[in-house]
Amino acid sequence: MATAFTICLLPGDGIGPEITAEAVKVLTAIGEKHGRIFTYEEALLGGAAIDATGTALPPETLDKAKRSDAVLLAAIGGPKWDTTDPAKPRPEQGLLGIRQGLGLYANLRPVKIFDALRGASTLKPEFLEGVDMLIVRELTGGLYFGERARETGVEGAATGGGPGMRAYDTMDYREFEIERIARTAFEAARNRGGKVHSVDKANVLESSRLWREVVHRLHDEEYSDVELWDQLVDNTAMQLIRWPRQFDVMVTENMFGDILSDEASMLAGSLGMLASASLGDGTALYEPSHGSAPDIAGQGIANPLAMLLSVELMLRYSLDMHEAADELAAAIEGVLAEGWRTKDIADAETPAERIIGTAAMGDLVAGRLGA
Repeated sequence: MATAFTICLLPGDGIGPEITAEAVKVLTAIGEKHGRIFTYEEALLGGAAIDATGTALPPETLDKAKRSDAVLLAAIGGPKWDTTDPAKPRPEQGLLGIRQGLGLYANLRPVKIFDALRGASTLKPEFLEGVDMLIVRELTGGLYFGERARETGVEGAATGGGPGMRAYDTMDYREFEIERIARTAFEAARNRGGKVHSVDKANVLESSRLWREVVHRLHDEEYSDVELWDQLVDNTAMQLIRWPRQFDVMVTENMFGDILSDEASMLAGSLGMLASASLGDGTALYEPSHGSAPDIAGQGIANPLAMLLSVELMLRYSLDMHEAADELAAAIEGVLAEGWRTKDIADAETPAERIIGTAAMGDLVAGRLGA
């Protein structure tokens, strides 16, 4: 009897439904080859949820996610829902809420250079040789979850010294939050190159000084076999461009990780090539690192490969289908090696006939996975 898995699909906004369709296409091919049955529970998140229910994370979405074997999220957000009014819902609240609701405190973002795409990066190809890093980002603490407020009528806050508005966000970390994400990074390093860069701003921030203390204590007590480097976040941003192959595992807090992982995506040439896994106490969530790209939504030209690479991570971390994950990785590599590109990863030397759309890219990958 075939093993069955339930996947919670969150297509979200913009190009989300288009790339979700390609993920289902690829999973169908994998299921047929490996004797697995994938069933899907689709749910609303982000802007689509706001339009339908008035909230970015409806309770039924979280319920479906908790009941599933894994959650596959495409993309959320867009100008339609942008607002500076703190009383109005924003799509990002749905993303933060589901991470918190599922207890997902660790975001893993592999950054590996595909040989066929070296020309798509803005860095010189020789600087990309040997780049293979894992960014481990803390997901449920820091500025994104700390105390925040906006006040009006605050004396001295306006230009000229009169009453005006004041806003604040608090970067708040507890010892256990730092220890568990550091442990995730050290464990990952033991299975990779054995080196961790811990990124903070300890020369300025008290939360970073606590971060550094906890990371070093855990390292000294349990992971002295792993090489540990401290690096300030601003220096890290520079080093990612100057010498990216120095990094094996990078661990950092929520906002720093958000920024640095987007920067690191450009080493691979596009956010459209960067997948992620969010792990923790509950059902794991997998998503591409790019946005919803509303400017190209509905045109059938979106790059689905980050979504398919997220499926690869899901096969590894949640479904224990490592052989299928290897096959999917090889299929994506093979399609790229043959010169097939979506518009975002094509360069000046890509023949026009090799630039294809979303569905065609999905078909090529799925075709390589046939039984």
